[in-house]
Amino acid sequence: MIIKYLSFSISIAFISWIVGMLINAFIRKTDFYHNHLNHLNFIKSEKLNKIIGLPVFKWIVKNTFFKFFNQKLKLKGKIDKADLIKLRAEMTTSETDHLIAFIFVTCFAIVAFYNFKFKSGGITMFVNILMNLYPSLLQQENKRRIDQFINKF
Repeated sequence: MIIKYLSFSISIAFISWIVGMLINAFIRKTDFYHNHLNHLNFIKSEKLNKIIGLPVFKWIVKNTFFKFFNQKLKLKGKIDKADLIKLRAEMTTSETDHLIAFIFVTCFAIVAFYNFKFKSGGITMFVNILMNLYPSLLQQENKRRIDQFINKF
């Protein structure tokens, strides 16, 4: 039964990425996106990032097949301020995609909990955290680092 819940959770997480991209495509043109979502920062503390395992997650993304998922998030050659600004915008888009996807999958988990399917809801939330929340937090950390480089230019 756990395999069934796990496969459903992974499937819904992949579907949520598409949902996140579609919804984000609509809101990206709004002032709300540029004024608020562009500057999200849930965890500002590097220490807390280490406690929740973000460096481990970052290593996994950099050293496994996940590194092939979003090729727009790479810099090559000589870097200038315009490249950093473009990269930051791509990271914001990716971050927002994952946050929308996180909310989408959370709805499925809440319905499972409401129907007293605690194992299903728990596994769904666990997979959701790994596949949507952590990537979003990683993008926020990377955006903070890029902001430092942009300020040096």
